[in-house]
Amino acid sequence: MTASGSNRKSPRIIAIRVLITIRPALDLRRRIALMPATFPRATPTVAIETHGCKLNAADSERLAREFAAAGFAVGQAQDADVFVLNSCTVTAVADRKARQALAAARRRRPDALIVASGCFAERSPNAVDALEAVDLTVTNRAKAELVGLVAARLGLGPRDPVASTAGVAGTTGRTRAFLRIQEGCDQVCAYCIVPRVRGRERSIPEEQLVAEVRVAFDGGRREVVLTGTQLGSYGFDLEGTDLRRLLLRLLRSTEMPRIRVSSLQPLELTEGLLELWSGEGRGRLCPHFHMPLQSGSDGILRRMRRRYSAARYIDAVERVKRAVPAAAVTTDIIAGFPGESDEDFALTVAVVREAELAGAHVFPYSARPGTSASKFPDQVPHEVKASRAAELRRLARAAETKFREHLVGQVRPVLWESDGPPLAGLTDNYVRVVAAPGEQYVGPNRIEEVELVANRSGHMVGMPRMRTPEK
Repeated sequence: MTASGSNRKSPRIIAIRVLITIRPALDLRRRIALMPATFPRATPTVAIETHGCKLNAADSERLAREFAAAGFAVGQAQDADVFVLNSCTVTAVADRKARQALAAARRRRPDALIVASGCFAERSPNAVDALEAVDLTVTNRAKAELVGLVAARLGLGPRDPVASTAGVAGTTGRTRAFLRIQEGCDQVCAYCIVPRVRGRERSIPEEQLVAEVRVAFDGGRREVVLTGTQLGSYGFDLEGTDLRRLLLRLLRSTEMPRIRVSSLQPLELTEGLLELWSGEGRGRLCPHFHMPLQSGSDGILRRMRRRYSAARYIDAVERVKRAVPAAAVTTDIIAGFPGESDEDFALTVAVVREAELAGAHVFPYSARPGTSASKFPDQVPHEVKASRAAELRRLARAAETKFREHLVGQVRPVLWESDGPPLAGLTDNYVRVVAAPGEQYVGPNRIEEVELVANRSGHMVGMPRMRTPEK
């Protein structure tokens, strides 16, 4: 069955898909069909798997709280009565991973109710609903109804809400909370499916965001990650606020010790915004700036409908590093966009080298149906895209290694996220740290000043401040 907010009078209007295969055992799905007014467990368990961006992570955390408030237990996939996939569709690979995850969930729990949601479900609801593993498809536009739809499908009546959901760990068990501050995108880049699956830009009111950060802090979270599709546009549709004012409000009205901004565009990094990191937000605003590049060729950037040039990108990186010397700048790059020549690719390589980034996510261009770039005639051959992506990943790894080598000997605050072994966490500038063995630490879900003593593959090694490593 599909629940969709598009082309329907109501997201509650459901098209029923008949299950042709009849199982010999009375599995959960048949019990649901045969006994819609009852459910064999007093407290059904739901597991939520998240693919893709931090905005999806924020959506999943909200779903986890809503399920808990409705009387469900939020647990692991192997024990779940209900499995929810919050999917991504940014590339064809993301679509394939979604299909694989749904099939794996069905194999793992044949009797569970399998729910497909997220951007893949929004872009192709009929194709997703046709998958053998899927019982219920809920698009992004109907995601606010997901918990109610699941409860109704299980034949559950109104659930008694739990006293508080502040302590719900969400879907990951992390010590960081992901908070959506806005959604949607009005920029319509040539390659991007996001405007189609997330809609027009809209901001969440300040009061609601302050309340959610307070709940996260009271529930034990010690970092909040502000997520959205276009964070720099926050507040354009609200009166008297913007991203800078929101950050000030969160700094002044909450006790959250770490606030991380997930992604910003080059033109959004104004001097007034950056001043917060060295001023009132010093020590609380995380010095990590994820700033998508996509291409270092001005011609390709124009074709992509990006709103900056390579020179403006480099200028933004330099302004960040001047204003926040400890900052890490990371990026996204697309290899092999239609029409990308060897010269265009060389310009991208040059920008990556000049920017001296702390890391990069590299994606071979993936044509998304419904985007203008998918119809461009000069598509780059697959082998060329793969080769260019491999070269950019090599450069990104080298840049990340160089950045981390410069951190050896420095002391950075680390939020420990797991109790291990080994104990592991993240610095404020987004470097993965593993605790050196044999030392005493404050433990998980705590922030500790840590000396970074060595760089290893994929992480750095840290020791409590003022301790020296054994010879």
